Amino acid sequence: MRLSRDKINKVAHVVTDALAENEAVEFVEDRNTIRLEVRKVLEELLNREEKIDQLARQKIESQKRTILEGSQEWDILYRKYYNEEVKKLGM
Repeated sequence: MRLSRDKINKVAHVVTDALAENEAVEFVEDRNTIRLEVRKVLEELLNREEKIDQLARQKIESQKRTILEGSQEWDILYRKYYNEEVKKLGM
């Protein structure tokens, strides 16, 4: 899933704010440093997700016969291949 830079920043702000409000969490760095790290983690996760999506799609496209995207068969194969790639990456 592609998110704009602004949306990623917004999510990072929301996560940082939620952490700051949690009494069990104590920041050892300033709030902006935490927000930037959250943003970095989000970007890494989104990049992994995009890679997994591409690999699952490639496997479907490599089938001997054409499987139309949006069909029930395509959806089943996509979930299967997507989950296989997630397991390979240990996510």
